[in-house]
Amino acid sequence: QVQVVESGGGLVPPGGSLRLTCAASGSIFSFVAMGWYRQAPGKQRELVASIRVGTTNYADSVKGRFTISRDNAKNTVYLQMNSLKPEDTAVYYCNVVPNRSAYWGQGTQVTVSS
Repeated sequence: QVQVVESGGGLVPPGGSLRLTCAASGSIFSFVAMGWYRQAPGKQRELVASIRVGTTNYADSVKGRFTISRDNAKNTVYLQMNSLKPEDTAVYYCNVVPNRSAYWGQGTQVTVSS
C-alpha cells in the first residue's frame, strides 16, 4: 500500500519562500516521473512541476520561482518555492506523472498573504 505525506506548507507574505516535502512509501518511487500539483479554491487541480531522470518541467506560472528535486534513497520529493505570490495560494499535492487516484495524499496548504 502506498502512502504519500506532504508537509511544509504555511502562511507566508508575498515574496516569501517555502520548501515542501513529499515522503512516499511503497512502490511509488519506482515510477520514473514525480510531480507536484496544486488546487486553488474553485479551480481544477493542476500540475506545477515534474521531475524525471535528468529533466524537470514547470508550469509557466511558476517557472523561474519554483524548483523540484527528488532523493530516491529517501523516497522524497521536494518543491522549493521562492518569490511567492498570492496566486500561489492552494493546497499542494505530490503524485506520479501522470497522476493516479490511489496516490493522492492529504496535501499541504500554502497561503500567500500579507
